[in-house]
Amino acid sequence: MNELEKKSFYSFLGLYIISSFLFLALIGYWYYAAQKSALENEMHYKLQHITDVKSGDIIMSHMQGSVLKPMQVPKDIILALISADGTVVEGKLVLDDVPKRSGYFHENGYEVFVSDAPREHLNIKYVVTQSNSLAKALNGLLTLVLSVMFIMAILLSIIAWVLSKLFMKPVRQKVEQIERFINDVTHELNTPITSLSMATNQALKVGECTTKTLKNISISTKQLYDIYRSLTYLNFSSSKEVSEVLDLKEVLTKSVEYYSPLAEIKRIDFDVLLEPTEFVMPEAQATLLFGNLIGNAIKYSSPKSTITIKLQDKVLSIADEGIGIEEHKQKEIFEKFKRGTEYSGGFGVGLSIVKSICDAYGIDLALESSLSKGSKFILTFP
Repeated sequence: MNELEKKSFYSFLGLYIISSFLFLALIGYWYYAAQKSALENEMHYKLQHITDVKSGDIIMSHMQGSVLKPMQVPKDIILALISADGTVVEGKLVLDDVPKRSGYFHENGYEVFVSDAPREHLNIKYVVTQSNSLAKALNGLLTLVLSVMFIMAILLSIIAWVLSKLFMKPVRQKVEQIERFINDVTHELNTPITSLSMATNQALKVGECTTKTLKNISISTKQLYDIYRSLTYLNFSSSKEVSEVLDLKEVLTKSVEYYSPLAEIKRIDFDVLLEPTEFVMPEAQATLLFGNLIGNAIKYSSPKSTITIKLQDKVLSIADEGIGIEEHKQKEIFEKFKRGTEYSGGFGVGLSIVKSICDAYGIDLALESSLSKGSKFILTFP
């Protein structure tokens, strides 16, 4: 990854992890607070219930004149009976001082419930229940929540890493396409520019322009113009152009004449059969459409072969005897920056422009191709 990709990757990763951890922390805090409240309420009612039962026993024993029997309480509960003069009659206290009022308290890690329900029956003023099991339960709960959050944090980090990779994959592919496009355009520009430079240098050296020199300059200029025209369409294809009624035969005839010098270099012949066909679209886009198809046919044709162009019954076919296109690549070649082969260069936008123009004007586009036998592009005009 380059520096920009690394920055994007770690920015996405950091944002995902931070937001996930904040959300996880919020969930953990909410769960801990809810469970803590539930445990505290449970302990409160548990201690209160025991004091109420013990207070009832005290009152009943006093009224019946019977002996107060010891009460069986859970092992985590400490029971204490306090007399009217503040003496511990039974059990023990975890409080520093003898309670002077009823209520629910926290003392030295213990939950303490003090009840004055006995009303000094049997000379007992307070019943006190105490337990430190809540603190232990809360410590266990906190350990559990933190452990789960730690495990979830690890899983979220792994998920974040994987998602960041998946997020960057199409970005990386697009960057590679753009880098390749720039390299291909640079390469494509190099050929006509070099040819122009050589032709002009030769003309200056000799002191005159021969027919061959002028022809080379013309061909190179056309190659540069084709590249310029394709790049302009890519950048400004959304701009409105005025449609007009065209005779496609005339536009095709001009395109064949335009590309004839390029075909002559490879000694390629044209077999042209055209009939007048009217269609409404901008002439510039029609020229670009036909130019890309004819230019591709020349580029990928074998030397001394024939390109057949027919326009009959609103169906245009442009067939070459070139290298052909593999079947599994025939659909993707209409995508931007996709090429069916590395043969003869190109920068992978010509057929995407063809597809774009056909889609814009409702022209049906089909391809028939076989390896080493050639390709035929078929356009059916509505």
